[in-house]
Amino acid sequence: MDLEDQLRFEHFLFQDRVCKRCGITKPLTEGFYLTRRDRGHLPSSYSYECKECTKKRIINARFAEKPGFWEYPDW
Repeated sequence: MDLEDQLRFEHFLFQDRVCKRCGITKPLTEGFYLTRRDRGHLPSSYSYECKECTKKRIINARFAEKPGFWEYPDW
């Protein structure tokens, strides 16, 4: 890893992003899921919806499919 790569990586670590659902600014690497693993750790590889909002959306979508019955997935 040369000096330019290290500078780019350090600059990347301090980026923040605003969640499109809740509007809260969170750190990119800790607050958002990586959606495109084959592209490396580029900012465009992360989703625009924070982890908490993604979890809520998934739970609500699964609950809406079977009203009154929700079971944790068996994976």
